[in-house]
Amino acid sequence: MIHYPKEYIQYLIEFHGRRDYFECHEILEEYWKEHLPLARDSVWVGLIQLAVGLYHYRRGNHAGAARTLSKARQILTLRSEETAKLGLDVSKLADILSDYIHRIQAKTPYESPMLPIADQELSSLCEKECQRQGLVWGGHSNLSDIQLIHRHTMRDRSDVMAERNRQLQIRRHK
Repeated sequence: MIHYPKEYIQYLIEFHGRRDYFECHEILEEYWKEHLPLARDSVWVGLIQLAVGLYHYRRGNHAGAARTLSKARQILTLRSEETAKLGLDVSKLADILSDYIHRIQAKTPYESPMLPIADQELSSLCEKECQRQGLVWGGHSNLSDIQLIHRHTMRDRSDVMAERNRQLQIRRHK
């Protein structure tokens, strides 16, 4: 099997098992910042935007969802070679993203997508890990789970706010 970053595998498990798109964003954002922080058109940014777009769609933020998924489609097709090296079928992925953008624009109710994983070993590995964790690979989002749907509004941001205040104090003293 091709070696994939463990963060990417975690992303796929969250994406298809928990349907926790916010966590998908967190996992890959950390990885991206560690490896390619200046590459705004990195394949990692495209995958982050894909998860963020679906997070917005599920919450009913149609304008944000369509805009973000359009950016994801642009990056992932621009970086088609890198996207394919992550075991994804680039053509099918572009079609899925286009379909979801149309669904959003038509205000069609949210449905959980499956990413077109072309590498069967990768798919099998992720599916087995989902089973090990008690998750259903390819299950539907639990739309009644408020923590899942509105995660960004419910998280503890005290560390972020403390750092912002610290940086503000530093700027004031200069």
